[in-house]
Amino acid sequence: MPTHPVHLLVSCPDSKGLVSAMTGFLASHDLNVLDLDQHTDSQEDWFFARIAFDLSGSGPLPDLIELWRPIAESHDMSWRLHDTAERRRMAILVGKGDQCCRELLWRWEDGQLDCDIPLVISNHPDAAKHVERFDVPFHVLPVSAETRREQERAIRTLIQEHDVELVVLARYMQILSADFVASMPNRIINIHHSFLPAFAGSKPYHQAHARGVKVIGATCHYVTEELDAGPIIEQAVVPVNHRDTLDDLVRKGSDLERSALVSGVRLHLQDRVLVHGRRTVVFH
Repeated sequence: MPTHPVHLLVSCPDSKGLVSAMTGFLASHDLNVLDLDQHTDSQEDWFFARIAFDLSGSGPLPDLIELWRPIAESHDMSWRLHDTAERRRMAILVGKGDQCCRELLWRWEDGQLDCDIPLVISNHPDAAKHVERFDVPFHVLPVSAETRREQERAIRTLIQEHDVELVVLARYMQILSADFVASMPNRIINIHHSFLPAFAGSKPYHQAHARGVKVIGATCHYVTEELDAGPIIEQAVVPVNHRDTLDDLVRKGSDLERSALVSGVRLHLQDRVLVHGRRTVVFH
């Protein structure tokens, strides 16, 4: 078995011979396919694929990319390659409630998230004692209405200094600017404590309790300029009933948030998510 497979993700208009073109290219360069997932959206006539292959025995990856480009261009493909030998670097942004942050750090320490976490950033000092237990540097950058722009600039500086590729908002209850979001398209992940698109905005459990819902949920999604409207990666739900108090909903929802966020982050790190407009194709 290879020590580090390479992932190829493809999205393009559907046409005959796409799978043959991809696998034939890999075979012609003596590259062994380890895993292949594909999906065709029949309504939009759009094709999606994820291929994991073994790079050993082939030339350098940059050379392979140059050989691949003509095939991709001939099929009008959007594509990306990721050599899993290069571990992604992930920053966590957290507010006062640090349960999701701790869950991510615990899973990471346990080897369940294939990435490096060079820092955690917060606008409150509350999470320091939990983060520092994992030997991860903790940066406190307080924010107010008057300092919002400067605080975000400091966050972006830290992200750049640490070569961060993925930012995870683990109940970081601040809205990022459009410029920040645009600088990292589909590389900022948020957990929303509601089953979106229902009950967007603040206090969703209060809204759900007032409406007498029978199911509550949590939604892991990419961040876009439109609040709580980014492409959805993962969702989790649990049934509730009239006996559940507001505290019950908050407690059950907290479990869902941690589960959905970890799952969504893992799917991203494993290159299993393709974004298409406001939707995603997720190869579980």
